[in-house]
Amino acid sequence: QVQLVESGGGLVQAGDSLRLSCTASGRPFNNYSWGWFRQSPGKDREFVATISARGVYTSFADSVKGRFSISRDDAKNAAYLQMNSLTSEDTAVYFCAGRVSTMMSTFQSNYAYWGQGTQVTVST
Repeated sequence: QVQLVESGGGLVQAGDSLRLSCTASGRPFNNYSWGWFRQSPGKDREFVATISARGVYTSFADSVKGRFSISRDDAKNAAYLQMNSLTSEDTAVYFCAGRVSTMMSTFQSNYAYWGQGTQVTVST
């Protein structure tokens, strides 16, 4: 059984940085792509970032481009989301997801595996 577990969320101030981690268990993810999504209160879940197998390609939502980065460590079966210059608009529950494909995707429906989410709250 595949499980994804996020960690690293918390309460920070505007302008701060935070690093989210997501660790997979149950099967190796070295040939899979990873994605990060988020959901703010009253809003639909939205795409944040994605990374292809071996980290060759990445893609970001316009709202986080230049502030967030995504990486992976296949030895640890993990993915990371580094978030810098956080604003109140980044407050959300952040979900990691795994796609059974080497190709990255911005579409939630392309992801088979999901974590439970971790709360990120940015205070002003």
